[in-house]
Amino acid sequence: MEEYVSGKDADIHELKASVEAIDFLSSIESAELQRCVFSDALVTVSEGGRELGEFNVTVERVSRGEQSCFLVHAHSHGAIDNTPCGTAITAYLSTSLETLEQDHHEYVNLQEHMLDRRCHMAQQDGQMVVKKVTTVGEEVKKQTVCYPLATLRGLVTEGSNLLLLRLLALRRNVPDHMTFISFDQDTSLSSSTYRSLGVKQQAVGDEVLEVFGIERTVESMEDIPATWHCYFLPDGHLASRVQVGSPVTMRLLQLPPRSNKEVRDDKPVFEKRPLVWEEDMQMHSKFLDRKEELKAEHASYLRQHPELRVIMADFLQFLLLRKPSSVFLFAKEYFLLFSSRHPPRGPFNSSSP
Repeated sequence: MEEYVSGKDADIHELKASVEAIDFLSSIESAELQRCVFSDALVTVSEGGRELGEFNVTVERVSRGEQSCFLVHAHSHGAIDNTPCGTAITAYLSTSLETLEQDHHEYVNLQEHMLDRRCHMAQQDGQMVVKKVTTVGEEVKKQTVCYPLATLRGLVTEGSNLLLLRLLALRRNVPDHMTFISFDQDTSLSSSTYRSLGVKQQAVGDEVLEVFGIERTVESMEDIPATWHCYFLPDGHLASRVQVGSPVTMRLLQLPPRSNKEVRDDKPVFEKRPLVWEEDMQMHSKFLDRKEELKAEHASYLRQHPELRVIMADFLQFLLLRKPSSVFLFAKEYFLLFSSRHPPRGPFNSSSP
């Protein structure tokens, strides 16, 4: 059963982004965003230094319809205390970091049951439509919440947060009183704040580099706030990421290749990345559409040719009665009788069990 809730009924307190947050979003320039177009690849490690998984973030500039926007894709996979878990985020963002569409998937594979949470949000008819599906074992709970876009000025989702952090890191400055509207872990409307952690030294590979830190805290209506500490290299690449209180840390183990902007090739070279089509919203949507289209075509053909069901039923019944050693040869001789090009032969002489 699916539950529908309006934004006004879902949230008791009216939330607003701070003036400083709105001013920051208004100050973003296209050249700054273009500097954020790159990939990050980190390794998830335990407190003892054991590798547990990976964390990857990619930002690309794409076209969505006739609109130029940014595609942010992030995914983490690994195991904590021998429990497989992971997160995948795919988001389309405008040049002002406005979330046009986002898909967020989290899972924890416990021994007794699976915990799976999916959240899809998209702008539609002046509203942000948020659809949530939570699966615990065999129990499935669905909920749809709609928020008027006019009430979400200064919204920063999980996808836009990744791009926002890169912008702050490149500027190496976090303005005071940076408070945005966000969604908490249960996808309830809340607020998030950003503040500077200053600089520190961090070892990356064989080098010790200066990194700039940013703290992000997301309030919660039902639980304690969630806080992350992220440190960045001067070029905006993520050096480390940790959720406060978590036993694992995501770290950059090797410096990314340095780009030489002075040398330009006539033909751009694009890095090959493994395609995980299930996590791509457009490809997954096309797959589902094509699947339903084929099912409809097959059902229509069966309705137009009821003799097909009769022929297949007779064939399976005869097959099970004879139980031949070679099903392929048996089927060949059985359907050969329906051909007008070959004279009928004996009753399956070579198809004896």
